Amino acid sequence: MKKWLFAAIALLAVLLVGCGTKDTEKNSDAQAENKEKVLVMGTAADYAPFEYIDAKVSDEIIGFDIDLAKAVMKKLGYQVQVKDMEFSSLIPALQANKVDFVLAGMTPNEERDKVVDFSSSYYDTKEYILKKKGSGIEKDSDLAGKVLGSQTASIQEKLAKTLAKKYKGVKLVSRDRIPELVQEVKLGRIDAIITEDIVADNYLKDNKDLTYYVIEEQEDQSKSAAFPEGSKLTEKFDRAMEELEREGKVEELKNKWFKVK
Repeated sequence: MKKWLFAAIALLAVLLVGCGTKDTEKNSDAQAENKEKVLVMGTAADYAPFEYIDAKVSDEIIGFDIDLAKAVMKKLGYQVQVKDMEFSSLIPALQANKVDFVLAGMTPNEERDKVVDFSSSYYDTKEYILKKKGSGIEKDSDLAGKVLGSQTASIQEKLAKTLAKKYKGVKLVSRDRIPELVQEVKLGRIDAIITEDIVADNYLKDNKDLTYYVIEEQEDQSKSAAFPEGSKLTEKFDRAMEELEREGKVEELKNKWFKVK
């Protein structure tokens, strides 16, 4: 009788352990699956209204690119973790697999195309020369002998170099963050900076001492998401974007973020 009882207890213990193991395995699998569903998005949160931090409200990164990324990835079944870094570090981060994709008001060009894949364009902009009122800078040729600023590793930096070759005495200055450049213009340390219309408009509404003109040297300013070379996400991103366009969601986000109040 005792032998039978001990055998039954032993069998029950084995069954319980087995069930526990299976439950643990299921939980582990579920956790792994959820972990795989989170994609890390690289951005440079100094580029309002595309991506920025409104310190008066919180330390959360907000903006058009943030909302767009979340809307696209929700369609694809992913959550998004936003990682802020210097703009010049974004493509190296993609190459090193530190981020899964980049959305940062980035414009494709030949140099970038060699090392990453780009989605279709989701927005187009124009270049402004942002300057103080009364600076005497009204056209590109007026930049001769002036200090011209741009963001490090940006399309604007490349354009600034082109202008420096064209007009005598242009001194170039690069900074990692747009707010630094704007502040230096206000302080008179930089005569003018190159930045995009949407970005400039946000500074113009809050800084009545600043003004602009549309730069004559215009190149392609389309905005695209960047992915590691060969990523399957690129095509999926484009398909999801097309759906969001048809649904009117992209236009809704443009009205939310790009209408200067």
